[in-house]
Amino acid sequence: MTFPYLSALLFLPLCGAVVVALLGRRRSDAIRWTGLAASLAALGVAAVVFLRFASGTAGMQFEERAVWVPAAGISYHVGVDGISLPLVLLTAVIMPLALLSSWTSVTERVKEFTVSMLVLQTALLGTFLSLDLVLFYVFWDAVLVPMYFIIGLWGGSRRAYAAFKFILYTMAGSALMLVAIISLYLQSGPAGARSFDLLALRDVVVPMPLQAWLFGAFALAFAIKVPVWPLHTWLPDAHTEAPTAGSVVLAAVLLKMGTYGFLRFLLPLFPEATRQFAPLFAILAVIGILYGGAVSWAQSDMKRLVAMSSVSHLGFVTLGAFALTVEALQGSLLQMVNHGISTGGLFLLVGVLYDRTHSRLMADYGGVAALMPRFAVVATIIMLSSMALPGTNGFVGEFLILLGAFRVAPIYVVFAVGGVILSAVYLLWMYQRVMHGPVVVAARPRVVEITSRELLIFVPLILLIFGIGLYPAPLLQRSEASVRALLERVEARR
Repeated sequence: MTFPYLSALLFLPLCGAVVVALLGRRRSDAIRWTGLAASLAALGVAAVVFLRFASGTAGMQFEERAVWVPAAGISYHVGVDGISLPLVLLTAVIMPLALLSSWTSVTERVKEFTVSMLVLQTALLGTFLSLDLVLFYVFWDAVLVPMYFIIGLWGGSRRAYAAFKFILYTMAGSALMLVAIISLYLQSGPAGARSFDLLALRDVVVPMPLQAWLFGAFALAFAIKVPVWPLHTWLPDAHTEAPTAGSVVLAAVLLKMGTYGFLRFLLPLFPEATRQFAPLFAILAVIGILYGGAVSWAQSDMKRLVAMSSVSHLGFVTLGAFALTVEALQGSLLQMVNHGISTGGLFLLVGVLYDRTHSRLMADYGGVAALMPRFAVVATIIMLSSMALPGTNGFVGEFLILLGAFRVAPIYVVFAVGGVILSAVYLLWMYQRVMHGPVVVAARPRVVEITSRELLIFVPLILLIFGIGLYPAPLLQRSEASVRALLERVEARR
C-alpha cells in the first residue's frame, strides 16, 4: 500500500487547526508557531508530490478513492495531474508566508484567526484535488466560511459590508453550479449506474442545448470567482477590507479556483459549448484586461490598485484558457502561479507599509526608498515581475498566452497587449509616488527598514520570480501532457 500523500497534504492543516483550537487563548506564540508548523508540514508533502510527479504522463497520479455515499455514487476521490499540481504547490507555498505576515499585525483573536487560515488551506487544497463533483462542491463552498470570517472579523472599517458582498456573490454562482452538478449526474446513466466521478463524467455525451445550459451554470460560478468582467465588483471591496494575510491568500490562491474550474470542468465536460462560447469569453477577457488596467491607474489607494490589477492580469489567464491551443493553455496555467506570486507579493508590500503608517493612500507616502532601501529593492523586483519584464516569471506566462492566442485570434492579442502597457503605467506610477520624491515628514518617524522576519517572507517569492522566469521547464514539463490530453478530448468531441 502506497503512502496516502494527498490525504496527508489535505488534512495536515486541518489537524493543525484542531491542535490550535485546543491551545489556551493566551498562548499566542504557541498558537502562531503551531499554525506555521502545520502549513510548513503541508508544504513539505506538496514538495514531495511535485518532485515525485512523473512528467509526460497525462493521467491522474497519487489517486486515492474510498466509498463515501454508495447509494448516490459519491466517493472520496482525490488525485493530481499536470493541471492541478502547480496550484497545489502554489497553495502550499503561499499559506506559510501569509501566516508569517500576520505575526505582528493580527493581535486579537489570534487562535480564531490561525484556525480560520488552516481550515481555509484545507478547503483550497481539497478544491484542487477533488475528482468527485460532490466532494469538489463541498470544498468549493467550504472556502467561503473561513474567508468570510477573515474579512468580517479582522478586516477594515467596512469589513461587514465587504464580507457580506463576497459571500453573496460567490454563493449565488455556487447554487447554480449545484443544480448543474445534479443535472449532469442524472445524465450520466440509468438509475443505479450514475456517478459523480469526474473521470467517468468526461465520457458522458450531453446533448445540446442542455450542454449549453450546464456550461453556463458552471461558467457563471467560475467567472464570479475569477472574477471575469463585469462580475468583478466584489473583489476590490473584499481586498481593501481584508487583513494583509487574507488579501494575499485571496489574490494568490482563491481567485485561481475560478480559472482552474475553466480547465478542469468546462473544457472536458462541455467541449461543444466551450467551442461555441469561447469567443464570448475571449472578448470579456480582453475587456477585463483593458478595464482593469485603466481603473487601476485611477486609484489613490494602493491596496485597491493592486486589487483591480488582478482583474487585468486574470483576464490574460481567461484569454489563454479559451484560446484552446497548447501554448495558450500552458501559459494560462503558468500565469495562475505567476499571478499568485507577484500579486501576493504586492499585497505583502502594501501590508509592510500599512503596518508602519496605517495608511494605504499614495498621497501619504514619498521618499520611502531613502528610508527603506532594502524594502525598495524587494518592491522593485516584485513590481517588475507583475509588469512581466523578461527574466521574471510574469513574462513567460504572458508570452505563451499571447503566442497561443495569436494563432487563433490575432485581433484579441492586438487589444490585449494594451493591458501589458497599462500594467507598466500604473505600477511605475505607484512606485514613483511612494518610493521617490521628497520624504513625507509625517510618516518619517514610523517608516523604518523591514525586519528579518519580513525579509524572510519575500525571499521565497523572489527566488520563484527569477527561478520560473529563467527556467520554467519544471512546471511546463509537468503540465504539457495533461494540457495536450485535455485539448485532444475537446477536439475529439466535435
